[in-house]
Amino acid sequence: MELLLFLSFCFLTLSGLTFGAESGPPDSRVIVMEDDDVTLPCSLSTNENIEKKLFVWKKEGTVPLKEVFMYDAGTYSRGQDDEFKGRVSHFPEQLKYGNASIRMSKTTLEDRGIYICSFPVMQPSVKTSRIELVVGAAPEPYVTILKEKGLLQCKVPGASPKPTVEWWDSDNKKLPSKTVQDEEEQGRFHVTVQTTVTEPGCYHCVATQMEKWHRISSEICVHRGLPEWAAALIGGLVVFIIALVIALAVTAYCLKKDSQRTEIGPSSELQRNLTSHQP
Repeated sequence: MELLLFLSFCFLTLSGLTFGAESGPPDSRVIVMEDDDVTLPCSLSTNENIEKKLFVWKKEGTVPLKEVFMYDAGTYSRGQDDEFKGRVSHFPEQLKYGNASIRMSKTTLEDRGIYICSFPVMQPSVKTSRIELVVGAAPEPYVTILKEKGLLQCKVPGASPKPTVEWWDSDNKKLPSKTVQDEEEQGRFHVTVQTTVTEPGCYHCVATQMEKWHRISSEICVHRGLPEWAAALIGGLVVFIIALVIALAVTAYCLKKDSQRTEIGPSSELQRNLTSHQP
């Protein structure tokens, strides 16, 4: 019975060390844009040489945890998860300063999550770091004026993290708006927001991702249109002026031709008569 209690105590203690490191807020957060490279930091505060030590990087979220990278006194693990193969490296020249940081290339949205850097042969409660990796896809607002008069639409496709999308006028006043699309697809968010304006001017669609401290806007200008009768009148007047100009040009051309014909005809006949009567 005492042996059973002892084993149970050991199991709970080890479980606390193992799973305790995987709970609570992360020690730091790293933000990167999709397809960019990123460095996940991990160093010993003592700057102890770890060229002959063991350190392991794993990712939370699965059981067992995914192995990201392992260094063991100059050798490397063969149990690395497939999604990290060929994409993760370390800094060999920094090992003597206690730097166990890794570099991940071409990050994807699937890479986001919590990463654990640990030194298994050292005291876990002291030698474990948890880093949250935030991978974002920047929003790109596309603005249009729909057929309905004064209805503006802003579409933000494929953004991550989820953006806040708002309409603002030129006086930096937020406009009432309606969200007509708010969908998530494999970690990417598609958001469409509409607003109705009654005055001419320039309006801005602003997309904000607070997690990345990223904000971008697109502008669209609305001009006051003419009444239909005024537009018809102006159109008719333009057509009349064009027709009048063409008619005047044709008339001028005809008059010029007649004038040339009159000058050339009689003078040529007189010249022939004078020539025939010469001795």
